[in-house]
Amino acid sequence: MKPAAPFHTLPLAAAFLLLMAVAGCDRDNVKVYKVDSNDTAVTPPAAAPAAIPATMPGDLPAPDNSGLPRLQFTLPAGWKEKALTQLRVASFEISENGKTADVSAIPLSGMAGGNLANVNRWRGQVGLSPLPETDLQKLAEKVEVAGQAADLYDVAGVSPGSGEAERILAVIFHRNDTAWFFKMTGAADLVEKNKPAFVSLLKTVHFGEPSVSPAMDASQLPPSHPAIPGMNMPGAASLSADAVAKPTWTMPDGWQEGELAQFLIARYVIKGSGAATATVNVSQLAGDGGGLLANVNRWRKQLGVAQITEADLAKLATMDVSGAKATLVEISGTDPRSGQPAGLVGVVLPLGGQTWFYKLTGDAGVVAAQKAALIQFVASAKYPLGQ
Repeated sequence: MKPAAPFHTLPLAAAFLLLMAVAGCDRDNVKVYKVDSNDTAVTPPAAAPAAIPATMPGDLPAPDNSGLPRLQFTLPAGWKEKALTQLRVASFEISENGKTADVSAIPLSGMAGGNLANVNRWRGQVGLSPLPETDLQKLAEKVEVAGQAADLYDVAGVSPGSGEAERILAVIFHRNDTAWFFKMTGAADLVEKNKPAFVSLLKTVHFGEPSVSPAMDASQLPPSHPAIPGMNMPGAASLSADAVAKPTWTMPDGWQEGELAQFLIARYVIKGSGAATATVNVSQLAGDGGGLLANVNRWRKQLGVAQITEADLAKLATMDVSGAKATLVEISGTDPRSGQPAGLVGVVLPLGGQTWFYKLTGDAGVVAAQKAALIQFVASAKYPLGQ
């Protein structure tokens, strides 16, 4: 018997998540290769999809995703490497008898538009009508990614370009504050043949340690670029986590330090009863951080709550922190992954030409119970001189 196939390691050199939208049983033929960190810019389509753009604007530099975990997996035989776009951290082609299928891995921040919006976007790509929220779970197939459960959506229809039968296999895996999309699309029969290998590959996925701290920010989007759900607003420049002089604070009882994701200065995990959890994220952005209204409405959208207007901001509570006036944001809504009640308590603090964001979000009961602890945590922060 030959030795077990090695892991394939990919540096995350595609877009932050400014943005979007991995068969063979012969494992002895698995190969190892390196992906060039210089991602190739591509021209965006004339009309971007509703939930997530297909590509980054072509005039942007290749962003640095190295603050995210390094993606490792076992590569199936017969899959050929393709040039990366600015969104992909893995890209492959499968070809057989003149037919092809494309495989990609893409990480996006936050909820990335929500599962329903993305599934309906994929359905639209093969000429199918949108699904209502109530039918989403009927379509989902449970698969395993890195030892954890994820949803696979199998969508079959017709390519609008060629009129040929086309099929999409797409897995949405939520990890910390990042949605990972693993997708195969192409000729229907070829995708169906490679589905077992696709599912097997997902089981081998491993998230290694980040190579360096994140340094990319949303300010590279041009002013005319539409807002992307689940990310900081364009124009809100961010600093590398290593470059930010962190405050000192008193961590409340029961909070545990969690794995940092891109743009986070600190992250804490809070466990409630049973499987209920909540997280606290701390981030810092230059200037007004994209504006209070834009950030509040981004948070509201993440929980499926209607947007508010500039006039509604005056109704929000405020608190004095380090000689500045911070805004307290409270939102009750629904977790788009589970459909369960979710809550969010956020503090937005403009201080010394920067804006600090403290966000407690997760199970509604845990969030409600931890609101006072969050406020006390924010109040305990002591900022470096000059901030």
